[in-house]
Amino acid sequence: MSVAELRERHLAAKETVNSLREQLMQRRQLLLDTDVATYAASHGKTAINFSSTDLVCCRILQGHTGKIYSLDWTPERNRIVSASQDGRLIVWNALTSQKTHDIKLPCPWVMTCAFSPNGQSVACGGLDSACSIFNLNSQTDREGDSLASRILTGHKGYVSSCQYVPDQDNRIITSSGDQTCGLWDVTTGQRISVFGGEFPSGHTADVLSVSINSSNSNMFVSGSCDATARLWDVRIASRAVRTYHGHEGDVNAVKFFPDGQRFGTGSDDGSCRLFDMRSGHQLQIYSQQHGDNDSDAPIVTSIAFSISGRLLFAGYSNGDCYVWDTLLAEVVLNLGSLQNSHQGRISCLGLSADGSGLCTGSWDKNLKIWAFGGHRKVI
Repeated sequence: MSVAELRERHLAAKETVNSLREQLMQRRQLLLDTDVATYAASHGKTAINFSSTDLVCCRILQGHTGKIYSLDWTPERNRIVSASQDGRLIVWNALTSQKTHDIKLPCPWVMTCAFSPNGQSVACGGLDSACSIFNLNSQTDREGDSLASRILTGHKGYVSSCQYVPDQDNRIITSSGDQTCGLWDVTTGQRISVFGGEFPSGHTADVLSVSINSSNSNMFVSGSCDATARLWDVRIASRAVRTYHGHEGDVNAVKFFPDGQRFGTGSDDGSCRLFDMRSGHQLQIYSQQHGDNDSDAPIVTSIAFSISGRLLFAGYSNGDCYVWDTLLAEVVLNLGSLQNSHQGRISCLGLSADGSGLCTGSWDKNLKIWAFGGHRKVI
């Protein structure tokens, strides 16, 4: 068979796959007679009344000299760890804005960071294809630098995301550019399970994000450059439990809804979406119109839900940070339009454990803490 014939067959197969995908999407739409916002509106629900004084910037954390890529809160909500292009991890006291730890990393190309459940260790990963663990109580070397207490190696691509398993300081899940996720034993440094890779139900492109279900820590969801999110059970590493379609670009962020039955996604296509974990149905799309050209829509880089799930915080590549009403699919506030907004891409964000504080990180090298102001109660 000639190269031309192979190319022709490849194009024909590609057209068939695209046609079947379109038919599947149409069939799914026929089965879904409504979405969350339409149903809520038909029952007289109205959007939350939210103003610029209801969520105010109360702290600006300055100290990084490069773009900020990742952040995480401790469970007790008073500390934040951030990772930056300057090759440092900084641990902050969120109440005083003071730095408690400044860790210089062996590999400056860091992409992700996370606190352990007990708040005594931080993990990070990046282009070195490893996940490094630092004990915050350990001694520094002669030059004052902290040494990694454990380095988890095994990925064949960059480590894009890491998250400790809730209430387990010795278990961590990572995602990677090698199209897999991994479950690790921090104590031994051994990889317990690999999710994806050689298995046919795995991702077919770089995995960018993970979120572990706080209601059932055996389940986690991953988002990928293959425009899908996939649900995994750590007890069954050989296959994904379910694959979720709908996005038309890289899935940069995934986050479980507070009840553990749904999860949200954020994508290069400029939209956030809410999926039902069990049925696989897409419940809602959160997106703004940006003219006739969809390519003009800013990328969604990061997402987080309020503790009730009524609000969805979404960071964008143009510096906007929308606060969505998840029930009505309406933007109730844009932090990017406020006086103290970031001057660059929102690269990461996270909510404190009690839901009282939102922290945003940006390419402008700053972190900002936003708190519910006035008489506005935490939602």
